Amino acid sequence: MLCLTLSLSSLRLSPSPLQSQTTAQHCLTLSLPSPRLSPPPLQSQMAGQLHERIQSSSMDAKLEALKDLANSSRDVTFAQEFINLDGISLLTQMVESGTDFGDLLSFTLTAFVELMDHGIVSWDTFSVAFIKKIAGYVNKSAMDTAVLQRSLAILESMVLNSQDLYQKVAQEITIGQLIPHLQGTDQDIQTYTIAVINALFLKAPEDKRQEMAHILAQKQLRSIILSNVIRSPKPINDEMAHQLYVLQVLTFNLLEDRMMTKMDPQDQAQRDIIFELRRIAFDVECEPNNSGSIEKRKSMYTRDYKKLGFINHVNPAMDFTQIPPGMLALDNMLYFARHHQDAYIRIVLENSSREDKHECPFGRSSIELTKMLCEILKVGELPSENCHDFHPMFFTHDRSFEEFFCICIQLLNKTWKEMRATSEDFNKVMQVVREQIMRALTQKPNSLDQLKSRLQNLSYTEILKIRQSERMNQEDFQSRPILELREKIQPEIMELIKQQRLNRLCDGTCFRKISSRRRQGGCLSLSLTHSLTHSLTHSLTHSLTHSLTHSLTHTHTEKEFGLCTLSAALYTKQPHISPSEVQELAFSVLYESDEYLNFIAPDKHEYCVWTDGLNALLGKEMTSDFTKSDMDTLLSMEMKLRLLDLENIQIPEAPPPIPKEPSNYDFVYDCN
Repeated sequence: MLCLTLSLSSLRLSPSPLQSQTTAQHCLTLSLPSPRLSPPPLQSQMAGQLHERIQSSSMDAKLEALKDLANSSRDVTFAQEFINLDGISLLTQMVESGTDFGDLLSFTLTAFVELMDHGIVSWDTFSVAFIKKIAGYVNKSAMDTAVLQRSLAILESMVLNSQDLYQKVAQEITIGQLIPHLQGTDQDIQTYTIAVINALFLKAPEDKRQEMAHILAQKQLRSIILSNVIRSPKPINDEMAHQLYVLQVLTFNLLEDRMMTKMDPQDQAQRDIIFELRRIAFDVECEPNNSGSIEKRKSMYTRDYKKLGFINHVNPAMDFTQIPPGMLALDNMLYFARHHQDAYIRIVLENSSREDKHECPFGRSSIELTKMLCEILKVGELPSENCHDFHPMFFTHDRSFEEFFCICIQLLNKTWKEMRATSEDFNKVMQVVREQIMRALTQKPNSLDQLKSRLQNLSYTEILKIRQSERMNQEDFQSRPILELREKIQPEIMELIKQQRLNRLCDGTCFRKISSRRRQGGCLSLSLTHSLTHSLTHSLTHSLTHSLTHSLTHTHTEKEFGLCTLSAALYTKQPHISPSEVQELAFSVLYESDEYLNFIAPDKHEYCVWTDGLNALLGKEMTSDFTKSDMDTLLSMEMKLRLLDLENIQIPEAPPPIPKEPSNYDFVYDCN
């Protein structure tokens, strides 16, 4: 029901608390004010009382007053009234005095945090003495958990909300003083500690961030977080996951400077990196200037740069003038060449030995892959406020981005070979590689080795299967018209499979005989009139058991078994046949009431072909795995071909209505 409520605090329309108790009517209700949102006069009175009580000389009375203040400060109306009484200044003075400890200090800081969260008072108004006091609580080795947690929260807010306070906080606390808080077992303390580190990282000037990252590496922050947080037996909560995500983003954002830096073709130090790539790949030393003619050396360099897969063979430095990825791509290539030298040399030499159109250009691939990885990891973008998407594997290595690149460039080369790609297929290969990487990342591998393993399983063939499965599971493929079309096509496909099986039977198959004395064989084929012809060489027994029950003594004999004489038990598996490894490949042809031939197929494929073909001759259903696989493949291809013209067109669930008949048929269409 909807109620019109007249509040004592102000005249306005609002939902009535009686709404859930009344049904199917409208009423005019005079309601008392909600206890949560007290009218300003009452809130003002309460604020004044608490303002006096927290200054009491009695410690017990003061503690109770601070508890009430911490609870009441969540109400924005009360907070406004208390702040108007200069309550924030009173709380900061109590902290600066240093006379309160334990619960008194804890509730004082809690009330302060709750009041400041409303955004009524600017953070720039606090003194250096207050900042030093809060930082002192964080720097102490043994501090009450509640006080430490509130102090970390206050420092984070100071850094994020004021550039001036960032400078002051950065002078008071160091990374080394924050590290011990990560080595404890309290996840809330760990979360607030990482939040402070993130805040300092985020607000640091660009020229200071690399220096701060170097300090974090020296203090082994990554390994401490990995062992004490990520691999802790406690599950990671959402807030911790968010802070780890923020730290991950800020760490990768350190790459932005290199990503947006173009290569200077005239910079000799940068050109030396390209020379180093050539030296490692082809095991050559830089030739002295007087060795051979200039033209000869130019030709040799051009040949090698072409093998390295650069677009510009004459001056490969020009390949790195595109931003992004700029110099970051060259950094990755050099890291790969130095730290994974065998894989680097193998990729370069393997591709240089292929035909030009089939080679996977290492240089071009590295540049495009680096750009892709920057897009996937959103390098250069600020962290999202609501995202929790951190990857544990990036905390397992100090050079995680470079290692990530090394794994992915080998994946790209592998996928290129699987696709049998040419230079025209470069963009298609990159799309498949992107999909492979994205699918592997969604599984959140715990280590880079685990990522490598999962990428190995996501081959090009597997990606095609996943794509097909996803397409088949889309709503369009489950709609009634599509299902009806599948049912209509299936008999045609089954008839096609049946004809293929019969044709294979006509081609015939050589079956081997298992004997204790010697191996003998025979061929079985289907004549064009669909009667079985059995051609025997040497002495072929009718039974493949070790005891000979009936033998054909002719060296070459042929027997025809008319279809009319075939029993319904045309073939059966023979569990008595030995050895055991071929039992799954055995079947029998019963052509008389007491005469039969036992066969062992060469492999599973031939077994399926023959059992399917014999079932087809008997008019039975073909049930082998091979038939199911063929049906799925052919049906999928046929459906794609028939629906090709309907791509991106919504298929209705029901057929469109047939229009009404015209009032008369006295009309004609002039084709001319």
